[in-house]
Amino acid sequence: MSKLEEQIKANAPTVKTNSLSMSVGELASMYKDGELELHPEFQRFFRWSDEQKSRLIESMLLDIPVPPIFVSEREDAKWEVIDGLQRLSTIFEVMGELKNEEGSMKPSLTLTRTHYLPDLEGKRWATEPNDNALPDLARIKIKRARFDVNIVKSGSDVDVKYEIFQRLNTGGSKATDQEVRNCVMIMTDPTFFTWLQGMAKEPDYQTTLALTERAEDEAFELELVTRFVVFVSSKVSELRQIDELGAYLTNQSRTKAKDVAFDRDGIRRAFSGTFKFLAEACGENAFKRFDSNKDKYLGPSLASLFEALAIGLGRHLLLGGAHPAQHDFQRLHKTIWSKLGTQPYVGSGIRASTRIPGTISFGRKIFIPGWVDAE
Repeated sequence: MSKLEEQIKANAPTVKTNSLSMSVGELASMYKDGELELHPEFQRFFRWSDEQKSRLIESMLLDIPVPPIFVSEREDAKWEVIDGLQRLSTIFEVMGELKNEEGSMKPSLTLTRTHYLPDLEGKRWATEPNDNALPDLARIKIKRARFDVNIVKSGSDVDVKYEIFQRLNTGGSKATDQEVRNCVMIMTDPTFFTWLQGMAKEPDYQTTLALTERAEDEAFELELVTRFVVFVSSKVSELRQIDELGAYLTNQSRTKAKDVAFDRDGIRRAFSGTFKFLAEACGENAFKRFDSNKDKYLGPSLASLFEALAIGLGRHLLLGGAHPAQHDFQRLHKTIWSKLGTQPYVGSGIRASTRIPGTISFGRKIFIPGWVDAE
């Protein structure tokens, strides 16, 4: 038997699934009875416009097939949605049954015009007939519409639901890697995600960032916090094992969220100490490149400089080190990009998995006396 055959046989039994065809009415009843968990806190990461929501309703009314739903069966037999959150949230919002993060009922969605059903414009779910009420025909069709529901059984490996969630929700226009990662962390331990958010909101951290508008839209500031937490607590030898950065960050985040011995307080102190120093010493230029010819800092924050400086200093503080002299660091800071930017692991087209061990080694050599690559 080949190694591939052995791997297939070893891993296939960890996933136990079943499938059903269920009506929207049945799913709505389960949701109202607390038997179907939608994770309302995920709604901030999966952003559908009212137009997109209305197109889903149009598809259901016209009997156009919609993708299946994936749920994970818990030990208490309740279901947790791992793919299909936006579809079910939209339907329940239209029906006036959707709850927000605080547990309050959201108002019924007012639909917009669609290509084939322009008269959906302004229509809402209502039991009493009025000009804006969906007709009985439409409400009945929605309640009778059916979804294929794929169920990951409770006997599956404990990490299977996270793997499925990550694979189904990464890519395309569904969500960014960090938004999916946020959801995985919430599913694992909501307090871990809240802890990360708290660091991302620290004023000193915010002062040091100069992100592009696109980076802000893609929640990159929270990804940088995630990188800090993961990388500052890792040996470089471990970082050399990175294959794909997004998957590595997600897996490490989940591992640390589950680890009751993980030193959150120590990491938080190192984080706060790092960015307080960088904010006072460099401000918004902390991770920008310095152009000696123009005698000024240019461009947005660079991930490579963040990895070298923030992770290097953070690791030093985590190990009990002290801050460098601010004046000496300010002088050194202006020379760092001229050295780091010429390294073979930094530059256009270099994979993050290749860059990161190099930039972090570079940073640790700056801050940690006697540090060697053999770590």
